[in-house]
Amino acid sequence: MRRRYLLAGLIFAGGAAAAVWLGSGITGGPFEPVRVANLSRGEAIYLEACASCHGANLEGQSDWRSPGPDGQLPAPPHDETGHTWHHPDRILLDITMRGTAAVVGGGYESNMPGFGDAYTEEELSDVLEWIKTRWPERERTHQASVTAQDEATR
Repeated sequence: MRRRYLLAGLIFAGGAAAAVWLGSGITGGPFEPVRVANLSRGEAIYLEACASCHGANLEGQSDWRSPGPDGQLPAPPHDETGHTWHHPDRILLDITMRGTAAVVGGGYESNMPGFGDAYTEEELSDVLEWIKTRWPERERTHQASVTAQDEATR
C-alpha cells in the first residue's frame, strides 16, 4: 500500500514538474518562452545596415577612438578589439534601436542612427546575437556576465 502512494506521489510530482517545464519554454524561467535568435537574418541585416560603417568583418573604421573632422567618433569595431562586448544586451539593443545620441543624451552627437524605424526589436536582437557569435569565448563570457548583472539590478 505504501508503495502505491509513493508511486502515485512520484507520478504526480513528475507530472507537475513537466507541466512547469513545458509551460516555461523549456529552458526559460517559469512561463517565460525562450527566444531562439535567427542568426542568418541577423547576419543579413548586419551586412545590409551596419557593415558600411562597422565593416563587413566587424573591424570598424580606422582611428575609431579619435574624433573625425566632423568632431564625432568614427564607427567602432564590433569584434573583440572594440568595446561592444563591455555593454549589456539592454544597452546594446537600445543604442541599435534609438541611436547613440538618444541613449547617451546630454547633447552628445553621433553618426550612429537608430534603426528602430527600419527593423523590429526582434530583428535587431538577431543582429546583436550574430555579432556575439563572432567573439572569442572570453568576450562572450564577459558580456554574458555584464548582461546578467544588469538584469539582476532591474
